[in-house]
Amino acid sequence: METGTAGITRSADAEPVWTGLPPGLLRMRRLLLGVWAGVAALGVGLLLGLLAGPGWAALALLPLAPALWAWRMLGRNWRSWRYAERADDLLISRGVLWREETVVPYGRMQLVEVTSGPVERHFGIASVQLHTAAAATDARIPGLDPAEAERLRDRLTELGEARSAGL
Repeated sequence: METGTAGITRSADAEPVWTGLPPGLLRMRRLLLGVWAGVAALGVGLLLGLLAGPGWAALALLPLAPALWAWRMLGRNWRSWRYAERADDLLISRGVLWREETVVPYGRMQLVEVTSGPVERHFGIASVQLHTAAAATDARIPGLDPAEAERLRDRLTELGEARSAGL
């Protein structure tokens, strides 16, 4: 038996305890989609209205249909992201059509960093970037609460140092 991160005792062969992303990332991505779709529709409408006449300006609304589809896909993509801390490694799972699961052993981690750009800070989210010796195994967890991102960074750094020291 081992004790999980939340103090829950479970057997070594039990399913990992998955943690999903908070809704801040979804709100940010949907707002950006709405802004860009609105700006594109307005730009195309003005251009068509000036060059071809006001009747043609209505065609600028056609690109809004793919934007509505993208709105739904953003929700599905956001729900697909999750991560789990296990005894020896971190699991990151994502993807809707093509599922991708990344396993990052704690002993292989060389650098764990928390990043947050200006838009992310406005929405109160941060990303955790994991760097290993092999560039192909670098992993990222976007859209976390800043406090959770810092907790995860500190925990992963501590576990990585312990595993690399052979403890």
